[in-house]
Amino acid sequence: MKDVWDALADKTRREILDLLRKRPHTAGEISDQFDLAAATVSHHLSVLRESGLVKSDRRAQTIIYSVNLELFRRLVAGLTEFIES
Repeated sequence: MKDVWDALADKTRREILDLLRKRPHTAGEISDQFDLAAATVSHHLSVLRESGLVKSDRRAQTIIYSVNLELFRRLVAGLTEFIES
């Protein structure tokens, strides 16, 4: 769970998640939305993927990134249980 909080702590990663919330994107499409080097965006995507917040799906030479809604559901359920207990 620490990986999730560490990933969410970064503003750029939260902005990437907001972008992916609307629809899946390729790394290039994500990179186009930020004034950052492609390697920096790639690093952010790697952190998000390793934390489980983002899923990646390879289609030939292209990788499509999307939000892992199941992880967010479990996170919200856990927080709700914590608050209500």
